[in-house]
Amino acid sequence: MEVYVPVVIMLAIGIGFGIVSAVGSRIVGPRRENRAKYDPYECGIEPAPATSGPTKFPVKFYLTAMLFIVFDIEIIFLVPWAVHHDVLGIFGFWAVLMFIAALFVAYAYEWRRGGLDWD
Repeated sequence: MEVYVPVVIMLAIGIGFGIVSAVGSRIVGPRRENRAKYDPYECGIEPAPATSGPTKFPVKFYLTAMLFIVFDIEIIFLVPWAVHHDVLGIFGFWAVLMFIAALFVAYAYEWRRGGLDWD
């Protein structure tokens, strides 16, 4: 049980910091209520008038999000492999090779769909 004491302490510090930050910003922060704060805004797209109904986001936003997800997953799996590649042996090599092949397919799909063209 003594092994988990540092983990519990760090968890308590993290939760405490989050609560103190949220409450502190509420108390100290300026309050300037206006209509612009409540308007929807998404990455530079001008919001549609309220009478026009729901709007669709361009596919470009979804392709960019997919690109970030692909590279985040790549980092999450490749860094531990790079640290312990000598222990994993040939099985680890083939597993990472298949993983990189799957990433290449996702990257090729993103490239083909125009997700890498920053117009």
